[in-house]
Amino acid sequence: MYKEIQTLCARTVCYRRERRSVRLARAFARTALADWGLERRADDVLLCVSELATNALLHGVPPGRRYRLRLSLGEDGLLRVEVHDSGDGEPRVPLSVPCDGGEGESGRGLLLVSALADAWGVGERVPGKVVWCEFHGCGTGYGRP
Repeated sequence: MYKEIQTLCARTVCYRRERRSVRLARAFARTALADWGLERRADDVLLCVSELATNALLHGVPPGRRYRLRLSLGEDGLLRVEVHDSGDGEPRVPLSVPCDGGEGESGRGLLLVSALADAWGVGERVPGKVVWCEFHGCGTGYGRP
């Protein structure tokens, strides 16, 4: 069953397929959270933004294309992070951590997202997909000084 979410506020930005876009996405999210008065769980949200943006950059954005980051805050305090890309495939949490002695730089992103976010998933988009995560009870501090 689909539940309609009443959005209090939302922000969207597009990024080119380049390494610095992950840093820019994190800064964009940090600014939105501060503007909305959502300090609670900000570290978790920012880490998830980094991981989803990195996954889009490495696995979901073909050369010459972009990905889109959308943050939305519902009236019920639900914060949703979405990363839209035009790549194929469906991201999955690995069944086990890579056996590299902890030295590798990949394979843990969605494990972190699934551990930190209250929910996450993948939706269809033509072309590509949207990978999202949600944080409940972030508050409705929108407009607080």
